[in-house]
Amino acid sequence: MAMIFFPRIPSFTNRRRSVSLTPVRCSSSATVKMSTSTISNGGKSTGAAVLWYKSDLRVDDHPGLIAASKHTIVVPLYVFDHRILRNFNEETLELLLLAVKDLRSSLKDLGSNLMIRFGKAESVIQELVNEVRAANVYTQEEVEYNSRLVIDKVKENLEDVYIEKDCPKVSLWSAPFYDIKNMVDLPLSYDEFQRLKLCVHSPISAPSLPGEVADLAWGSLPTLDDLKEFMDESPYKLKDDWSLIMNASAEYVLQSERIRMSDGVTNSQSNLNSLASQIKKKRLKKSAFVTKLGIFVGGGTSDVLNALAAYLRYFEGTARDDWQEVHERLRNAETREGASFGFLFGPILQLGVVSRRRIYDETIKYEKDRNGGFLSPFGYSSFTIAAAADHVCSREWYRLLASRSQVDSTKRYSTRYWRWKGHLIQYAVMGSEGPDILLVHGFGAFLEHYRDNITDIVEGSNRVWAITLLGFGRSEKPNVVYTELMWAELLRSFIIDVVGEPVHLVGNSFGGYFVSIVAGLWPSLARSVVLLNSAGHYIPGYSSVPPFKERKSTGIAWFGARGLSFYLRLSFRNLVKRCYPTKTDRADEGLLNEMVRASYDPGVLVVLESIFTFDPSIPLNYLLKGFKEKVLIIQGMKDPISDSKTKVSVVKEHFKEIVIKELDAGHCPHDEVPKEVNSIIREWVINIESRHKILEQTAEDGSRIAST
Repeated sequence: MAMIFFPRIPSFTNRRRSVSLTPVRCSSSATVKMSTSTISNGGKSTGAAVLWYKSDLRVDDHPGLIAASKHTIVVPLYVFDHRILRNFNEETLELLLLAVKDLRSSLKDLGSNLMIRFGKAESVIQELVNEVRAANVYTQEEVEYNSRLVIDKVKENLEDVYIEKDCPKVSLWSAPFYDIKNMVDLPLSYDEFQRLKLCVHSPISAPSLPGEVADLAWGSLPTLDDLKEFMDESPYKLKDDWSLIMNASAEYVLQSERIRMSDGVTNSQSNLNSLASQIKKKRLKKSAFVTKLGIFVGGGTSDVLNALAAYLRYFEGTARDDWQEVHERLRNAETREGASFGFLFGPILQLGVVSRRRIYDETIKYEKDRNGGFLSPFGYSSFTIAAAADHVCSREWYRLLASRSQVDSTKRYSTRYWRWKGHLIQYAVMGSEGPDILLVHGFGAFLEHYRDNITDIVEGSNRVWAITLLGFGRSEKPNVVYTELMWAELLRSFIIDVVGEPVHLVGNSFGGYFVSIVAGLWPSLARSVVLLNSAGHYIPGYSSVPPFKERKSTGIAWFGARGLSFYLRLSFRNLVKRCYPTKTDRADEGLLNEMVRASYDPGVLVVLESIFTFDPSIPLNYLLKGFKEKVLIIQGMKDPISDSKTKVSVVKEHFKEIVIKELDAGHCPHDEVPKEVNSIIREWVINIESRHKILEQTAEDGSRIAST
């Protein structure tokens, strides 16, 4: 009986049994399309090939390995490159090392080996190609901007190498779920995409490989200390103060004055330390949680598949210690229904130890076993099956959407993708120098809401960034608990990881509240703050921080999100136009259609639930108390959502250091009257930067006088 093994059962319901992510499954395997021609030689391609591993650390379901195996010589390679590893924390580095170790062992079982190198991938690959006279380099295609840059560098370096009069060719491969002939033909609406009922390709088995190449220096696997020392030498290493910022959660910073324990540890830190202590005590020989902290599933392909089997069979119970451990971690990670799968398996899936196709295949096999060989048209039979299938299908959709976005020639500026905590985040940047300005949209919007601001503000000799927050637009919408603190942490990481310099923060509506949190908690990241009809309030005399409230999904939020979704799809066009009272034509079809498109994305209902738990209780004046004379309010006075007149009058009476510009516009003045807003922002940035220069010069003169 399952109850014997479950001392505490989560309060799961059957809500997820009716799910939307149910692709048609077919048995055909995906064909591997490469951009190179090969010369047949008894079923083999002549010459050598290099197989460059990055985030595909497996031999199972690996189309690139299949293609490389056709060559007479194959050299699998993993490069420890600072640019690829720059955002890995210590636990992720541990997971990586264990995955690389298992990969080498798996390749040896196939008669080959894994070469391990340190340095820049383009230099390592160029040297190796010259050494083995390889005409082909196979590697997984990427959608993240930085990873694409590294691949481009490899291609560029190989242009100087000639193998039998030709440059070696880089062939990109993928393991797609669906047979999509042309990415441009991909429907942008997930609703339309589902109607195509495309087959999900079955995973493919590992091939046999040519024997290990003699006389090559294959390299030794580093220890964790070796790898940490290597990362300490990284040119991308954060300066000490920014490293501290990245390692402190928003909750910890907010509650730092509320010390709950005599040793000066906040409640959240204490819980984390307690969890780590429990994990150490319960470490099993066959544990799936293999790192020191043991928070995530790790190991090699077979280890992860074993943990997956335990996860799927949660309601069956088990006498196996290792499976009971998975069940316990599942319960602890189930912050909302189905969220445990992404939390436990997300990092190892990102490393590619198991393919998404393999996860889906194993999940569907188990579902069929439960249902006499059939799949129900009404959804999956347990929340664990739904969680695993939905997670991999959802991530595949956002990968496709990111690929599609990057071949869209209709945009006025190119969009890029950055990965935060394993999730794809869309952003755009224009300008190569000058002060950095970050534009942050409001709830339900996306970076294109600044469509007529980006290019115009750049003309003021600025570098302008616009981001689509997690849960919106074409960024990923994972099954997590969304809070204002989470979104603030996302912006913090973007500034540090992507921008690399302090920014002028510009936020509209909810985005204004998010940027205010960033400025208040991590002031060194912000040069100034511009609020465009921001959410939040101004409370004179406010001087405290409310206690931390744990956010969890509730039945009210669940039903509320679904009711709100239904209501918005019926009436959102009128609602949006009301936000543009002076120029309703600005709420055009382009803007409205993208809002409709995003409303059908997988995971959007989870985002809507956050409306019912959003907590703007800390007033804006408290968050921005350290930014005297560096806060600008641009207020549309005809805002139908908030009382602009009252807000402006409170600020004028009690916070005279805040600059206010009143405009004849509604809730989105930046999009309704972009020319006016752009002019105000350009002038504001010039003034703030001038003041910064004066202060810096004064400080420099003071230091010079003191030294003499």
